[in-house]
Amino acid sequence: MKRRFIAGAVCPRCSEMDKIVNYVLGDKNYRECVACGFKDEIRLQASPRELDTRVNQTDDREVEETAVKILQPPSGPADKK
Repeated sequence: MKRRFIAGAVCPRCSEMDKIVNYVLGDKNYRECVACGFKDEIRLQASPRELDTRVNQTDDREVEETAVKILQPPSGPADKK
C-alpha cells in the first residue's frame, strides 16, 4: 500500500496541517491523519458534463456556401494623380 501526503491538507479532527496521507485499499480511496489517527473514505465525484456550445458541438450541420464577388473601385479624378 503506497501512502502519499496531501500538501496543505488540514485534519478535520485535530486541525493539524500536512499530516494527512492518501492511500487506496481495494477499490476505495482513504485519507488518514498521522497525528491523531482520524480516518475516512474519500468519495470522488464525477466531473460535471460540459455544456453544449457552438464551439464544442460535433453534429454535422449543412452550411450554405455562397460565392463572393470582389469589385474594383471605380476610377475617378482622384486616381489620376
